[in-house]
Amino acid sequence: MKVTLYTDGASRGNPGQAGLGVVIYAEDGQKIAELCEYLGSTTNNIAEYKALIRGLEEAKVLGATEVEVFTDSELMARQINGQYKVKNAGLIPLYQKSKELLFSFGNAKVNHVRREFNKEADKLANLAIDKHQMS
Repeated sequence: MKVTLYTDGASRGNPGQAGLGVVIYAEDGQKIAELCEYLGSTTNNIAEYKALIRGLEEAKVLGATEVEVFTDSELMARQINGQYKVKNAGLIPLYQKSKELLFSFGNAKVNHVRREFNKEADKLANLAIDKHQMS
């Protein structure tokens, strides 16, 4: 089964209060999962990687064998695709975990999209922060 993931991490301040948002669609375009999780205080780049990891883990649970990921994090997409090196020590383990999860699928692709094409995941990431601040 092939799924499409839209992932986003948000951080208010860098570092600051952070959350992740993930939307997963089946091949027929039907939404099959949404994730909205508070991450505590962290950087935006770490939040982006945690969103990717969490989305890939959920895709596995759902039985996906192929994934196509869309993210508005150009840095993360380029690092995952080997165009940029990962130099930040805090990102290296998250990068390695992401690559390990991606390799566990029969076919996996990570694409960068402009922010306006990732609104749903962005909304969920910000909602996670909002919900935490209200509690």
